[in-house]
Amino acid sequence: MITRHRIAPNCPEFSRLVYGTWRILDEADKSNCTPQALLNRFKACADLGVTTLDTAEIYGGYHVEEAIGGALKLDPSFREKIEIVTKCGIYIPCEFHPERKVAHYNVTAARIIKSAEKSLRFMGIDEIDLLLVHRPDWLTSADETAEGLNKLLKDGKIRSAGVSNYNVHQFELLNSRMDVPLVTNQIEFSLLHMDPIYDGTADQCQRHRILPMAWSPLGQGRLMKKDDPAAIRLQAKAAELSAKYDGATIDQLAYAWIMAHPSSPLPIIGTNKLERIKAVVKAADIRLDREDWYGLWEAAKGHGVP
Repeated sequence: MITRHRIAPNCPEFSRLVYGTWRILDEADKSNCTPQALLNRFKACADLGVTTLDTAEIYGGYHVEEAIGGALKLDPSFREKIEIVTKCGIYIPCEFHPERKVAHYNVTAARIIKSAEKSLRFMGIDEIDLLLVHRPDWLTSADETAEGLNKLLKDGKIRSAGVSNYNVHQFELLNSRMDVPLVTNQIEFSLLHMDPIYDGTADQCQRHRILPMAWSPLGQGRLMKKDDPAAIRLQAKAAELSAKYDGATIDQLAYAWIMAHPSSPLPIIGTNKLERIKAVVKAADIRLDREDWYGLWEAAKGHGVP
């Protein structure tokens, strides 16, 4: 069963599993990318309890937010049944801005506000449930970034603000300038990328009593590879544990492993296939025994705990 969580005291509730829209326009069969097809998929996710959509202005070469808007336009009432998370701050040369020569970050106040207003317009919504600064911009001060986020919060254009891919020091600095505390850090976290356990980001979330979001929970697909030593060890361990957990697959166990961490991450589902989404949802009911959690850790690392 998919539970709902208030990831911080000052924000809306989100579903424990989040549907990621990064590749929703990458289908070879473009009939799966039409507004109606996308709306059908979003509704199917919501029926499964996955009511939170994660996107970003840069996704799909700056086309995904507009595609989401086209889907929501077909049924405006559906907007009230979901939460929308989007991100801003990454700018690359593209068809809309051929004058750009170098990919760069920009999280100045003016740019954040302009991007958020564009996101609202593209998606045809009045308010963003959660706006994340996509990556830290080394040329912008925390005061400047906070100014933009604080204004968007004050003006009611966003309900909450957070960051993505920030280290502990960057998070603390920006948070110290916010009128309302940041509510999450969206970080890469998986059996094949355990950095949040060691670099302090997961611990920081616990200290602030906020829940992180975990992107690429399957290690950017590496978990399924047949020529990767760590993946091969994990596949063998998952096969060993499968019967104990009602036939759980390796991807279900990988999601359960992330969710078992005491920082209570919200993993982001990256597939477009409804059958795989349904399978991932079952992971929310898996409660890994301590030794099995460490057994998967051991398989990923190739050695026992120190």
